[in-house]
Amino acid sequence: MQTLAHLGDGGPGAWILFFPLIWAAVVIGGITLLRRTGWRGRGGPGRPTGGSPASPVALLGRRFASGEIDEEEYWRRLSVLDEHFGRGGGSGAA
Repeated sequence: MQTLAHLGDGGPGAWILFFPLIWAAVVIGGITLLRRTGWRGRGGPGRPTGGSPASPVALLGRRFASGEIDEEEYWRRLSVLDEHFGRGGGSGAA
């Protein structure tokens, strides 16, 4: 009975056994590359995880931290959010 890796009749020889290993390396490498570049089925860098949007107060804090708005604008908008969403405790807004 002839085997697939039979070298005597000009068959592919033992090298045919490396093809599944090569495909496994390609698939694992692709998955690793996609995970390291931030690709996810849902969420990822810059997007909230868990499917729910970030709170308005958290978004306002991010804008202030990144320099999009100044301190005066931050406190003014935070006081409006406090009136609408009612954060617990004192807000310290001036």
